[in-house]
Amino acid sequence: MTDFGGEPFKNVNKEFANLFPDGILKYYWEEQELLYKFKTFNKDQKIQKPKFSNASLKINNKNISLKEANSLHRRVSIINVLTDLQKDAIALLLFGSGYSKASEQTDDAAYTLARCEIGSYLGKPDELKTFINQRYIYVSPIIKGAKFNTLGQVAQKYVAEYIKNNFYESEITVKIGGNLPNVTHADDSQRRLTSFDIVVSKNNKYVAIEVSFQETTNSVIERKSGQAKSRYEQIDKARHKIAYVIDGVGNFRRERAIKTICSYSDCTVAFSENELKRLYEFLKSFFET
Repeated sequence: MTDFGGEPFKNVNKEFANLFPDGILKYYWEEQELLYKFKTFNKDQKIQKPKFSNASLKINNKNISLKEANSLHRRVSIINVLTDLQKDAIALLLFGSGYSKASEQTDDAAYTLARCEIGSYLGKPDELKTFINQRYIYVSPIIKGAKFNTLGQVAQKYVAEYIKNNFYESEITVKIGGNLPNVTHADDSQRRLTSFDIVVSKNNKYVAIEVSFQETTNSVIERKSGQAKSRYEQIDKARHKIAYVIDGVGNFRRERAIKTICSYSDCTVAFSENELKRLYEFLKSFFET
């Protein structure tokens, strides 16, 4: 619900001593300042701060898959028992946005906590329902994530299904890992056709869609940026179109790469329901002209 995972937790780990020097989360709720003392923080020990990670929080694939459980007792223990570290993480996820410095964009770790706002909806069922409905598009792919290798692949499949569901099946063809006619690898002497994350076609019109959803600052978006200009020129020459779906904190930290992609794209959207509607309207307009 908070769109807060491994990478943001790494930021908190790194800056924990600056954010919470006394091991206390001071936050505001219902106009009152409240305190939460981190259970895994101990000044008298060498390790003075929590070590948040997917593995330590037991939310990696191995731990969240109940198929790994060998007995009913094991399954109950997985579901019902919270460690002190998990309780500390829950406190951040619920009330991180109430932290006094959470709105300061000059502090990356503190600003990251601004997303952890779900605790502010406690006792407000109507507002909570609206919040959950708005977050569904993010949560749904994450729930399905155990079936796929990366969030990027989950997002790719979601976008493909979204397009299929908004067009009549007979109208278009949607293919994951498809090609565009006459668009090849620029540095390939064999002129092999370039593969794209998604290709949508109708009659002789084609649109390539590249999808990138990254929580970490890896090099995928840089690679797509480096290819953007040459791909756009080939695609435009062949009278096709190219669109990008980009989201995730890891991507938005690569500002220069994002700007380059936007410069060589016919349509660039984020991974949200409203943004995907824009992509649908772009596809519809292109295929109908």
